[in-house]
Amino acid sequence: MAVKSVSILGATGSIGDSTLDLIRHHSNRYDVRVLTAGSNVDRLIQLAAEFKPQYVAIADERKHATFKSAHPTIEIISVDEAASVDVDWTMAAIVGTAGLKPTMNAIKRGKTVAFASKECLVAAGDLMMQAVSDSGATLLPVDSEHNAIFQVFDNAQRDQIERLIITCSGGPFRNWTQNEINKATPEQALKHPTWTMGAKISIDSASLMNKALEVLEAHYLFKMPSNKIDVVVHPQSLIHSMVEYADGSILSQMGPSDMRTPIANCLGWPNRIQTSGDRLDFTTVSKMTFEQPDINRFQSLAMVHDVMAAGQEASIIFNAANEVAVAAFLNKEIGFTDIYATILHGLDNASGANILTLDDVVECDENARINAQQFISTMDRKTHYA
Repeated sequence: MAVKSVSILGATGSIGDSTLDLIRHHSNRYDVRVLTAGSNVDRLIQLAAEFKPQYVAIADERKHATFKSAHPTIEIISVDEAASVDVDWTMAAIVGTAGLKPTMNAIKRGKTVAFASKECLVAAGDLMMQAVSDSGATLLPVDSEHNAIFQVFDNAQRDQIERLIITCSGGPFRNWTQNEINKATPEQALKHPTWTMGAKISIDSASLMNKALEVLEAHYLFKMPSNKIDVVVHPQSLIHSMVEYADGSILSQMGPSDMRTPIANCLGWPNRIQTSGDRLDFTTVSKMTFEQPDINRFQSLAMVHDVMAAGQEASIIFNAANEVAVAAFLNKEIGFTDIYATILHGLDNASGANILTLDDVVECDENARINAQQFISTMDRKTHYA
């Protein structure tokens, strides 16, 4: 079997770590050519010693000298250049819209791109999918929910698909009252009941914003309209998503709550490889339950269908305002429910701009962030954080 060349954009994050763990267990099948990091140079130095890439990129240029002193023969390039290196398979796992340009550069090479930043597709869905079509690239979803849909979505019977059902753990506040949610602290919001994730995605999970973004992602990725995408709460997180067909059949993908499972599906595609992760033991499963999400307590799910109807500008604002608000909440500058208020303020102040190019996306994103920051600066902190 031919060795597959690989680049990992976002190597020091949780997705990068899981990807490299799989590669570690299949070292004879993968050649890691490129590793990138934001600022965690110590971890990147460790990974470079183990995987010996040809290139690395560090977004924080102040860390270049530290890396170079440890690995003088490894070339440091920019993140955009790293995404353009000609490899067979790229993991695009740079968090947030910072990953948009690198992901687009990887797509334009026309090879296989596994992407784990839903924010990229939310902000530039039409442009990204057009780039995939133009380049002939293969885009593989890493998010457990979209990877689950990908595995059971029959393109040959697209016209027989009734709906996509995205599952949701419900997050740490699933059974909290509105009053309790109003007083939630960052420490409480970070305690996800099922998954171990980074800070930003953990807060998105607590607000169910991650599910709203996943609805938008599914819309672009699978070309499905808003009325054919549902969210259902499944606290056990054993079924990762489902596809319902016209004859009433519902096909689901199941597995443990371990990101190595969907990553392995992408890494081995179109074949399957052994995972280094956990396996699902049905003898330990006592029950599986399902609930309707409460869109009054978790307002992001109430907003998302209007966002889809409003178009690309609204999607960009929806995501950008959320990123700014989440950062402010983690810094204890605003309260938890102020995240929703910040997003609504941004959507209410949309300009109606046409989004035709990647530069349009970047400009709209920047304006939305400035607007969100200005709105947050006007809040009375004493009344918004308990």
